[in-house]
Amino acid sequence: MTSSRPPARRARAGATAEDDDAPTGPIRVERDRAGGFSDVQRQRGRQADKPTGRRRRADPPAPSGHGHGHGHGGGDLEGVSGRRVRWVLAALLAPCALAVLVGLVVLAPSPGEYAQVAAGAATGQGAPGLGSQTPVDAEVVRAAGESDCTDPNLPSPGPGEGCVAVTLRLGEGPAAGSTIVSLAPATPGSPRFAVGDPVVLGWAGGDPADPLTYTIVDFQRGPPLLVLGGAFALAVLLLGRWQGLAALVALGVTLGVLALFVLPALATGSSPVPVALTASGLIVGVVLPLTHGVSARTATAALGTLASLGLIGVLAVLFAATSRLTGLGEEASELAGVLGPGLDLRGLLLAGVIIGALGVLDDVTVTQTSAVWELHRADPATRLADLYGAAMRVGRDHVASAVNTLVLAYAGAALPLLLLFALAGRGLGDLLTAEDVAQEVVRTLVGSIGLVASVPLTTVLAAVVVRAVRSSSTESRGEPA
Repeated sequence: MTSSRPPARRARAGATAEDDDAPTGPIRVERDRAGGFSDVQRQRGRQADKPTGRRRRADPPAPSGHGHGHGHGGGDLEGVSGRRVRWVLAALLAPCALAVLVGLVVLAPSPGEYAQVAAGAATGQGAPGLGSQTPVDAEVVRAAGESDCTDPNLPSPGPGEGCVAVTLRLGEGPAAGSTIVSLAPATPGSPRFAVGDPVVLGWAGGDPADPLTYTIVDFQRGPPLLVLGGAFALAVLLLGRWQGLAALVALGVTLGVLALFVLPALATGSSPVPVALTASGLIVGVVLPLTHGVSARTATAALGTLASLGLIGVLAVLFAATSRLTGLGEEASELAGVLGPGLDLRGLLLAGVIIGALGVLDDVTVTQTSAVWELHRADPATRLADLYGAAMRVGRDHVASAVNTLVLAYAGAALPLLLLFALAGRGLGDLLTAEDVAQEVVRTLVGSIGLVASVPLTTVLAAVVVRAVRSSSTESRGEPA
């Protein structure tokens, strides 16, 4: 149908869609830039489908903030909803932050207390002290053939049963620059020395010129490890640039938390599980914002991480008790001999489970939250159920790979032990239920359950949050939510 009179023109430049002429004129309906329809276009949508004899210039999109849609509601309402959701996130994270602060105050030892424990461990209290020998750098000048362990001038009674006379030049200490001869075992599992090898000696004190006061302890590995660390930092900076730099700073923060809080607190007798949970909360609260910025996205990932860590802690305590794990091992037994019988070895095992799971858990939650945000950015009109389903398809692939990563990581660490059990002819049931292997089984399965639970938990939380905080104005400016 064609109108009998031409359409009225605009009264002034810059008039909005509401100022157009009467509805008798021809109208062409177009979507605005956000993919929705303006209020006037919705009201006159039916007339747009009617045939007209003449066409006129389409109405300009309604300006932002005047009620135009964003696929799921008005921008003003979204702004109010976004502010409310941010307040809810802050209210949920505030008790966690308070608990971390209380844990730091209660569990962290004073410097004097930790120094006293460290001094006792160094000198030995009922057990050989860790610091009973002073490390001294040296270099191998000559490594002779096998000889008797009591005298380097006597022949060995048999291959692999004697010692190797190693001539060493001391690089530091009271006798720096002098040369000594030290005996090293020549058994199949002992290291082999070549001319020029940098080694570390343990000096027991006494006459610095007496070779019997020195023992070969280890190789020097500082320079190659520094080169490797530099290559790692360079690779992160080249790929991540400023975010890579923030990630390196966050790594330093993590190492600082372990060195300045976790180790002193455990050494002075604090309960290991609360120490691990406090340290994990501190790492999440500092590292995630430092690496990914302060935003609703980061807060959502932090909530998913902390909730999953709580589940991992509960499961670890439950199954360590029901499976009667003691936490005893070669290193743990040596540590108990140094620090005394008051050390909670099972708690130390549980703390290791929590801290170890955090390294993979924050990767899963951050990636899952980012997937939800990007899916919503690509299609803001997606329904909540569809957004959740699409993100879960990403999460299933990720968690499957992460679980396999955990299993391979723990299997690789325990490979010599697994090989020893296999050569002993013990069955699979005996192998999996032995103390040393059962610790790794509990560690792997508890961590994997936490990872699996973190995916749907973080996904649904992120889907709800992103639909509330991504208002139309934020979307048009491309600002992070």
